[in-house]
Amino acid sequence: MTMRGDEEYDYLFKLVMIGDTGVGKTNILSRFTKDEFCLESKSTIGVEFSTCAFHIEEQIIKAQIWDTAGQERYRAITSAYYRGAHGAILVYDVTRPASFANISRWLKELREHVDSNTVLILIGNKIDLHNLRNVDSEEAQRFAKKEGLAYIETSALDSTNVEKAFDIIFAEIYRVVSKKNVSSKESESRSSAGTKRGKTIRVSASSSGRRKKCCST
Repeated sequence: MTMRGDEEYDYLFKLVMIGDTGVGKTNILSRFTKDEFCLESKSTIGVEFSTCAFHIEEQIIKAQIWDTAGQERYRAITSAYYRGAHGAILVYDVTRPASFANISRWLKELREHVDSNTVLILIGNKIDLHNLRNVDSEEAQRFAKKEGLAYIETSALDSTNVEKAFDIIFAEIYRVVSKKNVSSKESESRSSAGTKRGKTIRVSASSSGRRKKCCST
C-alpha cells in the first residue's frame, strides 16, 4: 500500500495488548506486523509499540499498537497507557489456566481506565500446542459472552487467526469511531441550522468563549 505521507491519515486508532507475561502478546504483534515469530523472544519491559497503516472502506487508518508488559512490577507504568485506547486485546495462553483466570483481573483494571465504547477482544493463544491445552474453548467463550468481548483463538507460531483477530477489532473500532463522528457532525449541523433560524442560545454564567497493511516498530 502506498501511503500519502507519514502524517496523512483519516483515522488514528490506539490499541493496547494486555495479559500475563509469556502468553505470546509480543509474538502475536510481531506475526501481524512483520510476519515473524521468535521462539526465544524476551519478555516485554514496560511498553513497546508498533504502528500500522491500512485501508478500511477507502479510509486510511493509522494504528498505534501498544504491547504492554505482563509482570506485576510494571503495572503502574503499563496501566497509564490504557487511557485513550480505542480497543484492547486481552491475551491468555490456552496451556496455562492461571493466565486465563487472571483475565478477569486484567479486564477490571482495563475498565477502570477506558470508556464504555472501547472495543475489546479476548484471544486464546498457542493453539498449536494441542496436547498441552488446559483451557476449554467453551469455557472461554462463555466468559467472553458474559463480559461482552469478542473471542478468537490464535497461534502466533503458525499464524492461525492472527490477522483475522486484528481484522475483527479494527473493523469494530472503525464502526464505533466513524459512527461517533457522523453523530457529532449531525449534532453540529443541527446546532448550526438552529442558529441560522434565529433561535436563542442560552449560555450559563460558567461557560466560556481490507486491506493491505504497512507496519513498523
